[in-house]
Amino acid sequence: MERLRGKRSIVTGAGSGIGRAIALRLAAEGANVLVSDVDETAARAVARELGGETLVRKTDVTKSEEVEALVATVVVVVILRLSRRLRSGPWALALGCLLGGAVGNLIDRVVREPAPLRGHVVDFLELPNWPVFNLADSAIVGAAVLVALLTVRGVALDGSNGVKHGDPRDGSSPEAGPEQESR
Repeated sequence: MERLRGKRSIVTGAGSGIGRAIALRLAAEGANVLVSDVDETAARAVARELGGETLVRKTDVTKSEEVEALVATVVVVVILRLSRRLRSGPWALALGCLLGGAVGNLIDRVVREPAPLRGHVVDFLELPNWPVFNLADSAIVGAAVLVALLTVRGVALDGSNGVKHGDPRDGSSPEAGPEQESR
């Protein structure tokens, strides 16, 4: 059975035990799995078992910086995959800002001290009565607001609004023919 064909999943602790079993089951159901474990060698061994579009990411979930880097990596991959279907300018702006913010913070995580993928994000903007932040944070927040607005308005990635003629949301009535609408 392949109930999860086309779906993607992240499994932490996938190098052994329950995590490995979950990763194997998800793959058997057709999902593409990102295998994550503190032991990269074990994670790569599981990835070889899974085959297909399996990604590997060393992550120690007891370190928040590594979890944040994993999330940022996933966000980047998802946005890059979604970008192929984009036909909407507002969605392109929203996802572009989200991508820019995620990449900005991910770069800090990768190249800054204390170690790769555990680096500290540099926040340098300080305004009265606001927390300290950076441009990447601003891009992410702006993107989140725009995504919420687009979602509430029903705008799809292809730019359509999902409303068809005869749908009560467009103000017409499916029963009313052209002669009844003109009265």
